[in-house]
Amino acid sequence: MNLAWLDLPLTTSCYAWRLERVDGVALGFVSHDRDLVIDNLLYRAAPGMVPSTIALSDNLEMDSVDIEGVMTSGAIAEADLIAGRWNGARLHISLINWESREEEPLHLISGEFGEITRSGAAFRVEMLGATSFLDEAIAPLTSPTCRARLGDRQCKASLVTHQTEITLTQVTGGELKFADLQGRAADYIYGELRWLSGENCGLSFAIINGEGNAIRLADQPAQPVFVGDRVLLTAGCDKNFATCRDRFQNSINFRGEPYLPGNDLLTRYPGA
Repeated sequence: MNLAWLDLPLTTSCYAWRLERVDGVALGFVSHDRDLVIDNLLYRAAPGMVPSTIALSDNLEMDSVDIEGVMTSGAIAEADLIAGRWNGARLHISLINWESREEEPLHLISGEFGEITRSGAAFRVEMLGATSFLDEAIAPLTSPTCRARLGDRQCKASLVTHQTEITLTQVTGGELKFADLQGRAADYIYGELRWLSGENCGLSFAIINGEGNAIRLADQPAQPVFVGDRVLLTAGCDKNFATCRDRFQNSINFRGEPYLPGNDLLTRYPGA
């Protein structure tokens, strides 16, 4: 890696931020006083976006960094932060030579957005490093219910056959009603609703209840919903073996131990 430009007597470096939301939107910012084009992406000038101290190491400790800044860009709107559009977003921070774009940048850190807190017009983001997955359990714990998520690589069930694209026909209190659901709302309990149009387009919400043609979400959308909005409903699974076997015909991929004796077996004694 040729980083001779870092040894120049006059510094020409600045931070470059590339943000990638889970819905595919990509944004670029530089801590410089003018816009720059990097890899065919326009990086807007945002001098107020300054990262905290970044420590690079070769050990297995989790790399993390706090990001503080002012929402000077209209692309980072307060409404989007409240709605959750930035949850789980990916961020890449590099040090670049703004005077010559032919110089190889110095990659500093990449990670995923963690907790986002706001104070007035300012925001603070905790970024989780690539080693954060090491906090997870090495081996799964036994459980009578399935540990997989419907449609993931462990479950292997095809979500296409358990999804429905439908139009919202009525909003009553906290319930959303769909006339074309044909009374199958209960099939989507523990499932997911993803908005395909309207002010909440691209956002997903968990479904906690359903009856007839009405469903109820775990969290209400931050933006208003209107009759005529299109949604994608994904069926839910209660993670019980009987449901996996009878409804999804997927018992061969069930990731649980429904017949494993529990701790009560260990406490049994003669005459109990």
